[in-house]
Amino acid sequence: MFNWEWSFLNILKIVVDIGIVWYVLYKLLMLIRGTKAIQLLKGIFVVISVYLISVLFELATVRILMWQVIMWGPLGIIILFQPELRRALEQLGRGSFFSRNSKSEDEVFHHSIKAIADSCNYMAKRRIGALITIERETAMGDYISTGIPINAKLTNQLLTNIFIPNTPLHDGAVIINKDEIVAAACYLPLSESPFISKELGTRHRAALGISEVTDSITITVSEETGNISCTKNGELHRNISVDKLAELLEKELVTKFKSSTTKGWNWRGKKNDE
Repeated sequence: MFNWEWSFLNILKIVVDIGIVWYVLYKLLMLIRGTKAIQLLKGIFVVISVYLISVLFELATVRILMWQVIMWGPLGIIILFQPELRRALEQLGRGSFFSRNSKSEDEVFHHSIKAIADSCNYMAKRRIGALITIERETAMGDYISTGIPINAKLTNQLLTNIFIPNTPLHDGAVIINKDEIVAAACYLPLSESPFISKELGTRHRAALGISEVTDSITITVSEETGNISCTKNGELHRNISVDKLAELLEKELVTKFKSSTTKGWNWRGKKNDE
């Protein structure tokens, strides 16, 4: 006689088991997103692929070398990525690894927009030069690693203080992710476009350069004129007001985020209907 109760419990155990593993993997991927660990994952897939190919085609030397890499790889990972592993363990200890963000994305973006706009307004009036990059979908780990880690909550006071002249962090770019100042004094690639006006300085060239290789939004405050500029997708919007800056950030961050989220849910809904 078939035991339905026993079968249901086993299926439930399997579902819970798979669900926990997938959730942990998801949290780990979110944790390392935008860091050098992403490149590590790509490297691991390459090594495993080469090993499988060497087994398939009986390439003895390549197979032995790849096997040694696989055997000693975990030790190398622990040594090279100690900061990321420590951060994961710290989050686990604080209980934030499995917790959900209490703030909605709208609140986070609106807080960031206000802080950035207020800071730019203050610096523009006093002609304090600034270069601020907002990270979006394209990871900026390579550029973050060139600067000084901050990892602090974004406020207009902190952002302004970083760019005060003759301070250790004022030279370079600040990179922001949502409502966090990730790093300061970062080096950005300069645009080599021949169509850039000769009157634009290094900050504007760096702003254009990073917008050509990522989907980030970069804000520049001119030290000479106090004018505010904004770059995205290789386009430079010059001499915009603080209100126009806030409006542009609202459109690019909040509106587009809502649009992409809605499209995702609509796609799921259509798929379920089918």
